[in-house]
Amino acid sequence: MALLKVRDLRLSFGGLKVLHDISFSVEKGAINSLIGPNGAGKTSLFNCLTGFYKPKGGSISLGGRPITGLPPHRITALGLARTFQNIRLFKEMTVLENAMSGQHCRSRHGIVSAILHLPAQRREEEAIRAAGMRWLDFVGIQQHAHRRAGGLSYGDQRRLELARALASAPELILLDEPAAGLNEREKLDLVHLIRRIRDETGVTVLLIEHDMGLVMQVSEKIVVFDYGQKIADGPPEAVRADPRVIEAYLGTEE
Repeated sequence: MALLKVRDLRLSFGGLKVLHDISFSVEKGAINSLIGPNGAGKTSLFNCLTGFYKPKGGSISLGGRPITGLPPHRITALGLARTFQNIRLFKEMTVLENAMSGQHCRSRHGIVSAILHLPAQRREEEAIRAAGMRWLDFVGIQQHAHRRAGGLSYGDQRRLELARALASAPELILLDEPAAGLNEREKLDLVHLIRRIRDETGVTVLLIEHDMGLVMQVSEKIVVFDYGQKIADGPPEAVRADPRVIEAYLGTEE
């Protein structure tokens, strides 16, 4: 069953067409990748999926619910989380506080309960703290829970972004270049972690990545973009042999 459906999606800025009639789907429980040369429109698509950009046409649905044009907080509440190409953490907050912030969309008690420190609010805060620790443990950085987030290594900051996204209880998580800046050991650990996200939590994964070795290793299906258009869509073996993909990455002889 398709969890995410994108149909005839179009995006433009002024006269510049960024996405041209994009259609694809992601099955529930899958690990899929979105690849393409720089400037192909991959992150722009993620921004449409998560409500940061409003498409000019087409539709997006998550679990059968239309989400096209909804604001980011509504889309997060409906079960879609993301990480970013450039790490976006609250660097002066602790690692645990960053993980806890991912659950903001799930909290029920507002400012009045917090000011009055009502029992229900205290119980919810304790539950949020426990969940934050659980996700830090899942990604392997629980020992840094009370450190300042900005003091983590680059690889651990990437893991913290993952923990924060998972803390929002998503059905689908979008990973924007999660291997960027990682060394080979960290990339192997990332492959293992992505598989654990799907296998142990049931969360569906869609990632943008330039490391083709990682993509081929972890993906069950790959969608390929070039100049804002989808040029291929299928299993890794078929995509790797597709002449249009080869041309997009390597060019052709004159």
